[in-house]
Amino acid sequence: MTTPTVGVLALQGDVREHLRALGECGVEAVPVRRERELAAVDALVLPGGESTTIDKLLRAFDLHEPVRARIAAGMPAYGSCAGMILLADRVLDGVEGQQTLGGLDVTVRRNAFGRQVDSFESELVLEGLPPAEDGVDRPVHAVFIRAPWVEEAGPAVRVLGRVAGGPAAGRIVAVRQGPLLATSFHPEVTGDTRVHRLFVQIVRDSL
Repeated sequence: MTTPTVGVLALQGDVREHLRALGECGVEAVPVRRERELAAVDALVLPGGESTTIDKLLRAFDLHEPVRARIAAGMPAYGSCAGMILLADRVLDGVEGQQTLGGLDVTVRRNAFGRQVDSFESELVLEGLPPAEDGVDRPVHAVFIRAPWVEEAGPAVRVLGRVAGGPAAGRIVAVRQGPLLATSFHPEVTGDTRVHRLFVQIVRDSL
């Protein structure tokens, strides 16, 4: 079986954490900062960070159009937090001139849960995840940091998870559309690799 090469956009955000999680899932994980590095990967992770900063850096590094084109051509991509915003076709509460890479037929509200002081953790039940390594079927411990949520999802988008309880109950925080996966939260910081293993399976199925 061919070992996939999965890139992590390494311009800003939780790059090392994603590289480590992907490595634990049995793929070759590499940072991507240049177009030639993008051309060498089978899939791409767009990490959490600051979406407007990553957007500016994508353009500064002449990566915006190459990444957008690869996604449009069917390259699997996973976006966590800011990465969800970058994959969205539409963004609410964005800054003037903010661009996305697109691909997900969703409307995402930026900083939907509030500012940094409103970051929180929650237990989520997500559809489609592989079993935990110990075989126990347990919720995902989700870390939300200035997180977005999905305000609207198109008919081709599969909702994988919603917030349960609290003022944000029912808000969509995990989605999939074909080879594209996105979460509002940061699975790379918890040590639970199930979301990354789901993405790796998406990548393997695309090869």
